[in-house]
Amino acid sequence: MIFPIKQRRWLYISLSILSLCLIVTITPARASLQIPTTSTLNVSVSTSQPSNWLEQGRKLYHSGRFAEAVTIWQTAAQQYHTQGDRLNEALSLSYLSLAQQELNQWQAAQQSIEQSLKLLQTSIPSADAILWAQALNTQANLQLHTGKAETALDTWQQAQKYYEQAGDTMGSLGSQINQAQALQTLGFYRRSKQQLEALTQKLQRMPDNEVKVSGLRSLGLALQIIGDSKSQQVLEQSLAIARQISAQPQLSSILIALGQTAVDLQDPEAALDYFEQAQLLTTNPSDRLQARLAQFKLFLNYDKLEFVNPLAPQLLQQLRELSPSHTSLYAAINFVATLNHQSNSEQILPLKDLAQLMAVTVQSAQQIQDTQAEAHALNQWGKLYQRTQQLSQAQELTQKSLNIARQLQANDIIAQSAWQVGQLYKQQGDRSKAITAYTEAVNALKALRGDLVAINPDVQFSFRTSVEPVYRELVDLLLENQPSQAELIQARELIEALQIAELDNFFREACLDRTQQIDRVDPTATVIYPIILPDRLTVILSKAGQPLRSYVTHKSQAEIEQTLDNFLVALNPVSDSKNRDRLSQQIYGWLIRPESAEQAFIDTKTLVFVLDGRLRNIPIAALFDGKQYLIEKYAVALSPGLQLMATRSLHQNHISAIVGGISQSRAGFSALPAVESEVKQISKAVSSRVLLNQEFTSQALAERVKSSSAGIVHLATHGQFSSRLEDTFLLTWDGQVNVKELSELLKNRGSDPSKAIELLVLSACDTATGDDRAVLGLAGLTVKSGARSTIATLWPVKDRAAAMLMTRFYDQLRQPKITKAEALRQAQISLIRQTDFHEPFFWSGFVLIGNWI
Repeated sequence: MIFPIKQRRWLYISLSILSLCLIVTITPARASLQIPTTSTLNVSVSTSQPSNWLEQGRKLYHSGRFAEAVTIWQTAAQQYHTQGDRLNEALSLSYLSLAQQELNQWQAAQQSIEQSLKLLQTSIPSADAILWAQALNTQANLQLHTGKAETALDTWQQAQKYYEQAGDTMGSLGSQINQAQALQTLGFYRRSKQQLEALTQKLQRMPDNEVKVSGLRSLGLALQIIGDSKSQQVLEQSLAIARQISAQPQLSSILIALGQTAVDLQDPEAALDYFEQAQLLTTNPSDRLQARLAQFKLFLNYDKLEFVNPLAPQLLQQLRELSPSHTSLYAAINFVATLNHQSNSEQILPLKDLAQLMAVTVQSAQQIQDTQAEAHALNQWGKLYQRTQQLSQAQELTQKSLNIARQLQANDIIAQSAWQVGQLYKQQGDRSKAITAYTEAVNALKALRGDLVAINPDVQFSFRTSVEPVYRELVDLLLENQPSQAELIQARELIEALQIAELDNFFREACLDRTQQIDRVDPTATVIYPIILPDRLTVILSKAGQPLRSYVTHKSQAEIEQTLDNFLVALNPVSDSKNRDRLSQQIYGWLIRPESAEQAFIDTKTLVFVLDGRLRNIPIAALFDGKQYLIEKYAVALSPGLQLMATRSLHQNHISAIVGGISQSRAGFSALPAVESEVKQISKAVSSRVLLNQEFTSQALAERVKSSSAGIVHLATHGQFSSRLEDTFLLTWDGQVNVKELSELLKNRGSDPSKAIELLVLSACDTATGDDRAVLGLAGLTVKSGARSTIATLWPVKDRAAAMLMTRFYDQLRQPKITKAEALRQAQISLIRQTDFHEPFFWSGFVLIGNWI
């Protein structure tokens, strides 16, 4: 079966309850939880009435019936307390906390685990190490859930010691996987990766058995969740061992995980094969359903309706027949959410059948007291009514979802339901209430910031479909008609928050921390925010000490983007220069001319653009007013917003640089012969330590950055920037360095702000063709590495022109009281007026991102 390549467009919200692995739901990633069988605990369990409470609760928990498990374990704890059996009481309370966490009963869960630990500490001094390990594991999971990742990390480290003391290798490995997740949540990507790699080595030394299979599977899932491409290799190894030793029960879950990896890699043929194998081999009805649901999504994603249409009613019937459990509820929610993201879903199944399924799901959620699932089901049910324009019913259901989410303090559901409420108010013409609801949704997304970026984007809210539109639709509302000053301020803040959210999404971790307001950095700068909306381009102008201004060009988004694309094509030197100038003047008119006519830029030296969408790929410096290029009038810089890293002028210290580059053909990339000349010229202009060709390895660069106090790092080598983290890299002699690894390498001087890199120059890189979010990689590298600013190119520039421009840039930078932006401007003007490289193609691709001082 051949699938056309197509962007994924649905929201994954599946839930898996896996033994000793990460549990992924539409809420943030959860930790690896263990409920061992009582036989592994070396404790006695009463078989009198009611018989075997712990075991009953364990079975209920693993079947997703958490409320019933709570009741059983509460009874068990009370009965064991009456009998004076402190050990089993402590164990019951530890289990009870786990189930309460699943139901978002955080305060009750806290009380239960505190009681359990108190009993272990005071009443059972000789308690088995495995009991301590289990209780600490439960406590750490609660800590991670309630935003205490650092404390959770410490607790899991304690749990690991007890698992090792008890000789429980599997528990120790699971605890270490959890520690890696906590590190990722804290933003320590490198440490997390190192820990996971160390775990892999431990597992490799183990004999092939079911413990090794489970460990590798858990590790593969953990790597998948944090977006590490090695997950596929680890899962494949787990699968091979499972087949070799006939570990039949484990095969299906490994195959499903591999199928999802293939989906992420846009390899639908492989994904389909894995899902089909999982269905054939599984003995677990839940795994079979998950495989069929994954297969269904795959068919939908690639518009294979000939396979979707017969499968959809089968899945609907199967979901109707499932007994209520946490797993079955989310399977139904997942199914309807997938169809709700399809514009033609009524051709697949009648919407009334999907609404009926959600009605039953809401009842089932109430029955088993799973209020979070109830809120999600109400949200999807409301969305179905919204699609049929039954707005009052949609409003009622979605408001119920929002009310429950507020009670739970579940920001992920608040974000989705408040957004939906805002859309409904907007449809009904109530702008004020719509703005209030949208604002609540945005605030919830901001509160979720760390959680949204901590896991692989394919199991979190799809940024493009569930996060970005919330911001944009609210900005659209705020900028309707004649916006007030307060509305302009809120719209500006939203655009900046969206830029930061995009960077977080790109890096899968929070980027901006220490910041400084832009108008406090340079009062002579004017900040321009062009915002592309569906039916217009709105520009907000911000200048220190003055009210915000705005102006509008009424053109459709499609027309604006087509003009921008045509301009990029026209920049080619062989293109018609008259057509290029016409397009350039048109865009200049949209962004600059209305305010320039009012002399709004008096006393402005630098124009700082916070660019939106397709505008990011446009060389702003090349905009033409009919007589001059913009760069001939102002210095130009790009920024992700007002929030910039604080800076020091380069001239407070002696200017020195680390210069690296590759001039020879390497790893399939063409030679850059002018790089050698560029490196030599720069080393003459500023004090430099040079790494050229064989010397320019990632390790040598890391060591040089760490040991040197140079304020500039100049890298002349091939590289690419894309909206995909995996496709954003820099070439060193020993291979490609991923942008995330590069950012950490450049930040290798510790946390002392005075040692941060002032300027990062990438003189031979380019952005991915046709990718309107590719410049995120550049902006992200600037912010994430701690560099004050970055100079890079939007496209591959002739290396002799690049060498000439860079040499002149450094000559200018040595002049007293000159900013980085002005130095770049003067270098570009010199190419325009004094060389054969006067066409914009040769000089306008160089952009300064970040702080321009």
